[in-house]
Amino acid sequence: MTDFIPPFEWQRVLVEPWTENLSTTFWIVLMGFLITAACGLIGNYLILRRMALVGDAISHSVLPGMAIAFLLADSLSTLPMFLGALGAGIVTTVLIELIHKKTRVKQDSAIGITFSTLFAIGVIIISVGLSDSVHLDTECVLYGEIAFVPLDLVQTKLGSDALSVVEKIPGLNSEMFLDGDLLTIAPPSVIRMAVVAGITLLLVVLFYKELLVTSFDSGLSSSLGINSTVVHYALMGMLSVIIVSAFEAVGAILVIAMLILPGATASLLAHRLPLMFGITVVHALLSAVGGIHLATWLDCSPAGAMVVAGSAVFALAWVFSPSEGLLRRWLGRELDELDEEELERLAKGV
Repeated sequence: MTDFIPPFEWQRVLVEPWTENLSTTFWIVLMGFLITAACGLIGNYLILRRMALVGDAISHSVLPGMAIAFLLADSLSTLPMFLGALGAGIVTTVLIELIHKKTRVKQDSAIGITFSTLFAIGVIIISVGLSDSVHLDTECVLYGEIAFVPLDLVQTKLGSDALSVVEKIPGLNSEMFLDGDLLTIAPPSVIRMAVVAGITLLLVVLFYKELLVTSFDSGLSSSLGINSTVVHYALMGMLSVIIVSAFEAVGAILVIAMLILPGATASLLAHRLPLMFGITVVHALLSAVGGIHLATWLDCSPAGAMVVAGSAVFALAWVFSPSEGLLRRWLGRELDELDEEELERLAKGV
């Protein structure tokens, strides 16, 4: 057992990531936080709409979209990949709705049929039919590798005036950001994920009413002049963009957990959507920080460790939730039993 689980050395696990490996730790944690926060914001609406498995479907079915986008554009640049993923996400959503509404097949079965078929098509495009043209790593798509994020940094050379200003700014004048006259901006994947997370937050704020109303009552949304179909497909499109942005770091499998865990945790602790959003952000931070320490301890994938840390946060919420927690239910049952015993004693005149 000791060969499988290394001994816990608090100095190595809790201190060294933030002292000896600060730059690497910072970018990995920031990337994990941005992915989990962006996924969690959209994931709240998926849970409210009882569509959590749609995220699973899209995360797998964007693979053929990415492969076809590369084939047409002959490039792995961001825009073709985003457009390919967006198109695949919309196609996935349309196919699920068509199969569900036009046949007797239930929605969960329609999801399974759609994502497995499209994912298989993507694998065929990459590995067989167009193996000489499409250079997408299927293992990267499935599992990702967030540990590689800090290896590629965007840097800019500063002039003397700009350098003198930066040297006076606390934090930026550290070795992590400043190397001579070179200022480190961020890894490209972190910049891209930060933009996507920012756009996601902006859209959630701007279209809060539309998303909220269509999540609960499509009839009310129609009476208010809100096109629930447009909102639905816009949500699926944004979900596709988030998923493909996270592919490089966490892959198609782990991103599913990041879509569901924050919203599921928030739903146990709050019943108002704004508060759920706040809990989602806190969950993302705890998952990222806890995951990097767990990965350091076990010497495993940081992405997988972040999901396990997020699951641990969910488990704590499940046990200690003030309204729906296991502890609350157990105590309530014990109190009910005590009340029944007291009533029996009073009835007997004891």
